[in-house]
Amino acid sequence: MKTETKCLHSGYEPKNGEPRQLPICQSTTFKYDSSDAMGRLFDLEDSGYFYTRLQNPTNDAVAAKIADLEGGVAGMLTSSGQASNFFALFNICETGSHIVASSSIYGGTYNLLGVTMKKMGIDCTFVDQNLSEEELAKAFKPNTRAVFGETITNPTVSVLDIEKFARLAHSHGVPLIVDNTFATPINCRPIEWGADIVTHSTTKYMDGHAIGVGGAIVDSGNFDWLAHSDKYPGLTTPDESYHGIVYAEKFGKLAYITKATSQLMRDLGSIQSPQNAFYLMNGLESLDVRMERHCKNAIAIAKYLKSCDKVEWVDYPDLEDDKYNSLAKKYLPKGSCGVMAFAVKGGREKAVEFMDSLKLITIVTHVADARTCLLHPASHTHRQLTDEQLKESGVAPDLIRLSVGLESVDDLIDDLKQALEKI
Repeated sequence: MKTETKCLHSGYEPKNGEPRQLPICQSTTFKYDSSDAMGRLFDLEDSGYFYTRLQNPTNDAVAAKIADLEGGVAGMLTSSGQASNFFALFNICETGSHIVASSSIYGGTYNLLGVTMKKMGIDCTFVDQNLSEEELAKAFKPNTRAVFGETITNPTVSVLDIEKFARLAHSHGVPLIVDNTFATPINCRPIEWGADIVTHSTTKYMDGHAIGVGGAIVDSGNFDWLAHSDKYPGLTTPDESYHGIVYAEKFGKLAYITKATSQLMRDLGSIQSPQNAFYLMNGLESLDVRMERHCKNAIAIAKYLKSCDKVEWVDYPDLEDDKYNSLAKKYLPKGSCGVMAFAVKGGREKAVEFMDSLKLITIVTHVADARTCLLHPASHTHRQLTDEQLKESGVAPDLIRLSVGLESVDDLIDDLKQALEKI
C-alpha cells in the first residue's frame, strides 16, 4: 500500500462483524482461564495481553501502524516523546556506555543525554552535525553504543545528513537512532537511508491536534546485535529476570522491541494510555493530507517573511537559498514540515513586542499541530540561559519558532503583517 493508504488501513484490520473503528481497550488487566496460560505470558513463551503496563491491544494496533509507515519490523508506544528517546537509548546503554549525539537536538533531549543520563553513568559527546565524517569520527570511543540525531532539529530546523551518520555509526559497530518527529514518515523514512531505530513525539504532527501526549519507537530490525555481542550484553546474554532468555537469539529481528517492552516498560512504566492511543490513531489517518497542507502553507509564509524589511533572517529548509536546502531535496522531496525559525530586527525586545501583537497566531509551548503557533525560546523554554549560552546551544537569542498550521495562508499573512507593522 502507498503511504496515504497505510495511514487509514495499517495496524487494525477488523474481521467479519467487528468494529470498523479501533476499539479502546480501557482495561488494566486481562482474564485467563488457567494459571498456566498466564504463566506462559510472563515467561515470554506465548504472546498476548495480561497487563496494560506492558501491552494493550489498542496501543499495539497504533504502534503497528506507525511501524508500517516507517518501514520497520516492530514498534511500541510510550507516554511521551521524551520517554521514547530515553527508552530507545537506555535499551542498549548502561553504566559506562557512551553516546554520540548532534548538538542541535531539542533542548529537552539535550538535557536528557547531557544531564540526567550522565547521572546514570552514561556519557554523551555532542557534535556539530555539519562537520565532515573525518572530524565526527573523532567523537567515537571504544564504549560508544549509539549515535543520535533528529531528521529536522527543534527549533533550529537543521536537516540531518542521515546517510553520513549511518555510515559513521555502522563503521563503529553501533546503531543510528533518529528522532523523526518533525518530518514524520510522510516526508522522510530514515530507515530507508540507513537509520536503525526511529523515535517520535507523537504529541506533534502524528496526533496533529494537541490532544494527547505520547511517543513511539520503531525498530528497523536491520542491526545485527549478535555480531556486536560484546557491546550489547542486554540483548545477547541471558536475562535472569526472564529465566535466562537471550533476546537476540529467541526473538531475532523483534529482539530490540521485545526487550524494551518486557524489560524497560515492565520496570519503568512509561505507558501511553489506550485513550490517548485512540486519539493518536485518528490523527494518523489524516497525517498524509495534513503534512501536505502544512508544507504548502509554510513555504508561502517563509517566502513572505523573507520579503519583509522588518525581518532579520528566516531559516526554512524548503527555501532555495537555505543552507540545508540540498539536504532537504535529498531526504525531504515532498517538503520538510510546517516549522521554521526567523527573527525580527531589534532582538529580544522587538520579538516579544511582535508576538504580543498577533491576533490569530497564538503563543504556546506546543509545536506541530493544526493551529498556527509560535514561541520565543529566549523568553520561554530557554529563558534561564544567557545570550552567550543560547548561542553555544545553537539557539540565537532572537530566534522565533513558528509552527504553521492549516488555516488560510492569507489569514496568517494578514496577522503577521499587522503585527510586524506595530514594531
